[in-house]
Amino acid sequence: MDTKEFKTAISVLVKEKGISEDVIYEAMRLALTSAYKKNYHSLSNVRIDINEDTGNVSVYSFKTVVPDNYEELEEWNLLDQESTDDDEKEPFIFDERIHIPLTEARAIVPGIEVGETIEEEVTPKDFGRVAAATAKQVVIQKIREAERNGIALEFGDKQDELVSGIVEMEDSRNYYINLGKTQGILPKSEIIPGETIKMGSNLKVYITKVDNGSKGCTILLSRSHYGFVKRLFELEIPEINEGIVLVYSVARDAGNRTKVAVYSNNERVDAIGSCIGERGMRIANILKELNGEKVDLVLYDNDSSKFIENALSPAKNIHVFITDEKKNEALVVTDNDNLSLAIGKKGSNIKLAARLTHYKIDVKTFEQASEMGINIHED
Repeated sequence: MDTKEFKTAISVLVKEKGISEDVIYEAMRLALTSAYKKNYHSLSNVRIDINEDTGNVSVYSFKTVVPDNYEELEEWNLLDQESTDDDEKEPFIFDERIHIPLTEARAIVPGIEVGETIEEEVTPKDFGRVAAATAKQVVIQKIREAERNGIALEFGDKQDELVSGIVEMEDSRNYYINLGKTQGILPKSEIIPGETIKMGSNLKVYITKVDNGSKGCTILLSRSHYGFVKRLFELEIPEINEGIVLVYSVARDAGNRTKVAVYSNNERVDAIGSCIGERGMRIANILKELNGEKVDLVLYDNDSSKFIENALSPAKNIHVFITDEKKNEALVVTDNDNLSLAIGKKGSNIKLAARLTHYKIDVKTFEQASEMGINIHED
């Protein structure tokens, strides 16, 4: 790496990736120190000097000045370890690779004292090659770190949000969605059952998890999550986005049916009408995105019995009894004609209603209720 390439690489990191020069140079010094010791089998203490104008690298071996005789060495060593516990203090071991006696040191640098360091340049002739390769590795590493941190910063607070991306790749298990700076992973188990995903198409997806691990930022996506429907409603219904209409809860059987409980604290606002829109345009846009999945709009009510009754739509002529408020258990009684509607195909309606209302719901016919000692006048 020549001077021009060196300065250009540093400039790119600073300007485009937002990494400070100090961080880059410190990383290079650490990497070059390790490279020197590895390539030249050195066990000495070394210091790396980088000329930030030219990119030239120099290696200096440094030794700590120690007392000349053993007694003074031991005394100096104990003073040097005074902050440690007595049991942890270790005897001094002189090593000529990292130590130099005071007399020898003063012959080189007059006036030098014990504890100071004395340096000698030991830059190998061919160290430029090692330095260039190491510097390149550091630059690449820092670029990757910056990109990873940038992705984490951009998407770190977007978990549970709706985003759009381009379908870029697929394998046997996943689709890979281009989200701009990175790819998101959309497992095939998380698409809407029955839908066809085309390469190159623009796709709305729900972020279920952002994991900023050591190998990079992993973004997991879904189109079958109930949160996907909730975010679609916020996107398509201005009153929800503005907080005029509120979404109480969402229960979803992806590809089949979803129930969305909505309400408004403003008596003049029709919560369900706002979601349907003029000539049904708003709900039509949502249904189109859901690949024809049915959506039941349910009016939330503070009265649990009324809310459960609304949630069991399209069933009618039902009577709701809260049997245990602490355990959130309810009994629903209806006629034979509405029993199947209340339960739904394969129990789907009652399951969604239970998840929507957070109640365990038991459905009985009038005859079954009568046998239990509950007599209700049929409408």
